[in-house]
Amino acid sequence: MVRFFLKTILLISVLFFGIILGFLEANNGLHKMKGYDDGRFEKIIEVEKQDEVYETSILGEQISSHNIEEKKKVFEEINTYNVFSDIAQKLANFFSTIFSSLFL
Repeated sequence: MVRFFLKTILLISVLFFGIILGFLEANNGLHKMKGYDDGRFEKIIEVEKQDEVYETSILGEQISSHNIEEKKKVFEEINTYNVFSDIAQKLANFFSTIFSSLFL
């Protein structure tokens, strides 16, 4: 019985040590993936207010509302047709009418 407890405690300690090493290795991997230690990238999204105008930067890249409006217009102009969305919408309407007629 004592041997069983010793083996169990040894196994649990080895697994715990492995978990701690895994955390450390993942942390080092994240720092390597980032590439360098730059304090600007600690905040992913940064919003600053200057002269009643908000300036936003995402991962250091400046984003303005003008860019967002242009992209919105481009997406509206594309107006792509999605076959699967159309089929799903027709199926939803079909089942909706069937169930509403059954229960009402």
